[in-house]
Amino acid sequence: HPHTHEDGQTHDHAHSHEHGQAAPPRRRLADILALIDRAGLTPRAAERAVRVFTRLGQAEAKVHRIDVQEVHFHEVGAVDSIVDIVAACVALELLDIDRVLCSPIPVGSGVVRCEHGLLPVPAPAVAELLVGLPLRAVDVQGEAVTPTAAALFAALAESFGPAPEMTVASVGYG
Repeated sequence: HPHTHEDGQTHDHAHSHEHGQAAPPRRRLADILALIDRAGLTPRAAERAVRVFTRLGQAEAKVHRIDVQEVHFHEVGAVDSIVDIVAACVALELLDIDRVLCSPIPVGSGVVRCEHGLLPVPAPAVAELLVGLPLRAVDVQGEAVTPTAAALFAALAESFGPAPEMTVASVGYG
């Protein structure tokens, strides 16, 4: 995919980045959705993973003022974040979780260093994901909720608040 950098130079992304260390792969939303589609997940796990990445892509697109299909996932596009999101969706499936309920989301303060330099906490994409969701300030300097976690909560939680009334049927230990 040819890609024009801010300096106006166009590069074909088949080349390698030699900057002292390997640059993380930069994947577009369509690339990640194709990986999920080929992963052999159950339909519900795949649908949830698609929902989470789409929500994340929409937040990044809004922050960068670009079309969602042009978003390049940087840290979030790294393999570990793809694994985190897909694994969370697979875990929900393996545990046969039908509904996700969430407490108010803890947010820290200060700044975090990332590919774009120093950003306020919560970082812009995280702040965008948290719009409309109940937050709880915690006395933490730095990230208390990552973009991956914010996307999972925003895309999958059907409600937020205290734990609902329930009768515990079983408990697991590990």
